[in-house]
Amino acid sequence: MAVRHFALAALLGLSLAACEEDRYRGSARHNIPIPSATYTLMSEKGMSKSQPIVIRSYKKESELEVWKKRADGKYALLKTYPMCRWSGQLGPKVREGDRMAPEGFYAISPAQMNPNSSFYVSFNMGYPNAYDRAHGRTGAHLMVHGACSSAGCYSMTDDQIGEIYALVREAQNGGQRAVQMQAYPFRMTPENLAKHRLDPNIAFWKNLKEGSDYFEVAKDEPSVSVVGGRYAFNREGVQVDPSLTQAIAQKRQQDEIQVAALVSKGTPAVKLIYDDGDQHSSFKRQLAQSGADSLNRSVAWGSRDVGISRVDSLIGPRVVVLDDKGRTKATVRAESADNDAVLAAVSSAQVEDAKPVVAAAAPTRPASVQPAAKPASDAAAQVAKANPGEATAAPIQTASAAPAQPSFYQRALSFVPLLGSSSEPKEQSPVASTVPEAPQTVTVPLPPRRASTLRTSQLQQPDAAYANQPATR
Repeated sequence: MAVRHFALAALLGLSLAACEEDRYRGSARHNIPIPSATYTLMSEKGMSKSQPIVIRSYKKESELEVWKKRADGKYALLKTYPMCRWSGQLGPKVREGDRMAPEGFYAISPAQMNPNSSFYVSFNMGYPNAYDRAHGRTGAHLMVHGACSSAGCYSMTDDQIGEIYALVREAQNGGQRAVQMQAYPFRMTPENLAKHRLDPNIAFWKNLKEGSDYFEVAKDEPSVSVVGGRYAFNREGVQVDPSLTQAIAQKRQQDEIQVAALVSKGTPAVKLIYDDGDQHSSFKRQLAQSGADSLNRSVAWGSRDVGISRVDSLIGPRVVVLDDKGRTKATVRAESADNDAVLAAVSSAQVEDAKPVVAAAAPTRPASVQPAAKPASDAAAQVAKANPGEATAAPIQTASAAPAQPSFYQRALSFVPLLGSSSEPKEQSPVASTVPEAPQTVTVPLPPRRASTLRTSQLQQPDAAYANQPATR
């Protein structure tokens, strides 16, 4: 009997030890280790745990990168993490409560690290920074954290944020006073810049690109300051090699040439309007296949249980097609924010300008549960409400014919409502105010809302709810 008790106790002890090693909880979270596989990757790339890092995030692509300095003093990409959730729209955060995740250059000091967050572990981005304050922007407690739920933050899975937290902590312990986080609306490629060339935020984004260009050419973090209401790079007594300055100018010129070439070839000018942010396609697939509860359990095992925020909004953005003066020509729903999906949506809108629209067949429902279709004018009114400032909103259009077999995203989208179906009010960035020319199209009623069993977050709180808070359990 004594032997059996000893064996059981030993087995229990081993099980608890394994849990603590794999998933740190409670007071142990400040000691979350860097995973052994990441140590191996660092070794292969000539990096050590104590060397400095730089974090780069991209909203449209829903990705976060960690770059680490090698022995030669140059930064190299260590890992790219798919982002589980971000909220709001492309563009900078302006005011408290707008659900926008910040864009810009931020510094993460040891004082901003929080192992006792309700969202597993987190670190404060440092919003508002000097640039934000210069523009009178408000808000606080903008974090990178776990839980796959966002009200203005960048939300990773609990496993991801644990690893990122450990990488930041070890770099700070190695002497890096503040880790630079470069938060972008999208990757600063000529393709993205060509498509968003008439967006109201383009001047701000081009300013961010100056710092991005320096980092990508020099493979070193730029020194950041604010001069005349703009980000300024390497102006505080920083000596930059003239050959490096020339290489950066050459990259900028080449990018501008590529943007001009893309525009001349007919790349459309667009503005993306999200229902409320987005998440990486890998999580969307899991959401469609397994449901919100399953996704929440797998990605937020150590966070306060808030669920996946605003599941109904996790569909492709509306693409506002602009003319050469920034006026709205058409608005069409894309399957995703991927470049190919956006261009396909724009192409369908252009085809529909020339001929009547043939609506794709809606999923078949029993006659007893068929809701009444909304009038076309109601759909247009919803777009106008979502895009304040437009005197007359362009109708949402659909593809000219239904595909023989629905794609994965079409099947996934059938489980979530489209524009105007959510009962929650959503703030949207305004589109350029103008009366568009009426396209020769037939407006198609939006599909009726389908009853969903997806579990959404019951949390309706301000950004401060995502602050550094003591763990609740």
